[in-house]
Amino acid sequence: MKNAIHCCNKGFTEVDPQQLPLYCPQPEMSRWNGHPRVFLKIEETGEARCPYCGTLYVLKGGPLKKAAVH
Repeated sequence: MKNAIHCCNKGFTEVDPQQLPLYCPQPEMSRWNGHPRVFLKIEETGEARCPYCGTLYVLKGGPLKKAAVH
């Protein structure tokens, strides 16, 4: 995925698929207790924005591929 995504010049936080399920705030954030923990759906679109703090998360490798349904 290109690093062309920017919001208000703040950039984004890249998330590895092994870190799923995604939630905000992350423990390493300086304001980890600044708002309630919220789980974010990032798997289908490859991007998610926290409704509380506005942090933009981008999934490494883009959206996850769905398994084929037989």
